[in-house]
Amino acid sequence: MNFTQHPLRQRLNDEVHARPPVPLEAPMLVSFLAILHDEARPDGDRAHLGLLYERLGRPVEPSAEATHLLIEGKTFLLKWERHGEFSTYTFFANPHQPPGTGEHALAFAPADWVEAIPGQLLAATHLELLGSPEVDPRQLMDALTAPGETVVASRIAGSAAWVFTDFRIHNGFSRFIVVNESLDRLRAGRTVQRLLEVEIYRIMALLAFPVAKGVGRLLNRAEQELADLIDRMGSARSPEDERAVLNDLTRLAAEVEHSVASTNYRFGAAAAYYRLVQQRVGELKESHVSGMPTIRGFMERRLAPALNTCNAIAGRQEDLSARIARTSQLLRTRVDIELERQNQEVLSQMNRRAKLQLRLQETVEGLSVVVLTYYGSQLVQYLAKGTKDLHHWNTDVITAVSIPIIAGLVAWGTHRMRKKLAAEEEAPH
Repeated sequence: MNFTQHPLRQRLNDEVHARPPVPLEAPMLVSFLAILHDEARPDGDRAHLGLLYERLGRPVEPSAEATHLLIEGKTFLLKWERHGEFSTYTFFANPHQPPGTGEHALAFAPADWVEAIPGQLLAATHLELLGSPEVDPRQLMDALTAPGETVVASRIAGSAAWVFTDFRIHNGFSRFIVVNESLDRLRAGRTVQRLLEVEIYRIMALLAFPVAKGVGRLLNRAEQELADLIDRMGSARSPEDERAVLNDLTRLAAEVEHSVASTNYRFGAAAAYYRLVQQRVGELKESHVSGMPTIRGFMERRLAPALNTCNAIAGRQEDLSARIARTSQLLRTRVDIELERQNQEVLSQMNRRAKLQLRLQETVEGLSVVVLTYYGSQLVQYLAKGTKDLHHWNTDVITAVSIPIIAGLVAWGTHRMRKKLAAEEEAPH
């Protein structure tokens, strides 16, 4: 049928099939590398995989959308996966020597190509998948247990296999030994994949721990500085003192917010990676071996406290940011109140000046009435003198009578004009 396809339909459907486990059969050597992406070459890993294809005689350029690949060489199998912050390279090879000789899968891959992988190495692991008929797990556990060394051992996958590790780096690699008793090929591959994911996810989660230590030192200083600023705010005696405190508080707020913005992602990612570690450890379905710590117990003792520290630091950081914001708001309120008080004083002074100006204006208006009355009476006098021959009127009497009339008219006109101007000023615009 001719449906209009959503552009992400195929990609979203393929996501549930991404990163499938490689079926494994003992004995098998597995070498695992986790490489942080090179920011200067964001697609450097794909280009480097293209060089491996050319070396194997299959010039194929990996797709820009590819997130996992299986590359089969003559003596090895490479599984590549691309994650958000890192890429993983898992090499599989059949051993040529007996167990315990130190043989690893990387020895079967092109050494120069492996050393040229772009990015920074974050995790590296050698894993041996052995069969129980060839190896006795109890004897192996006794051989691996040395005085002063912590060896993690447990039965996994519903007691279908054994796992041994010390989570230490030896010659640049951590080491796992898995002894398979009854796992089929697919379950063995899935179990190995979970162990390798526990290794990389715990390292990725711990990336936040050094960040938390640095932020902790900043928080100690910032919290003390905030306490000093609150004391200064309480003892401020002038607006200048309050403004100085506000400037210092704004600087401290900017510093803390910068720390929040620069570390929020790392702390959030650490929590997400830790949840993945817990999920993968739960999927291992461990059972306890007498006298030996389990992977879950090791993670709870060593990894959980570090992640709890990160969570506590992140919480302190958010709490400090909120406290600074509340203190800033309180101080701004005090500054605003002081400004309002000053504005009221200015308005009161302006009001007094306006009243004084009004009195002066009324005085001027009174003088204006006198002046206009005087000039008006003079005009009447001149008019009466010009017509006295016609009517024989007494000009002095006419002038005297006209003075109160003119004064009344001028005062009435001035009052009308003031009233009209006031009405126009009060009318809405």
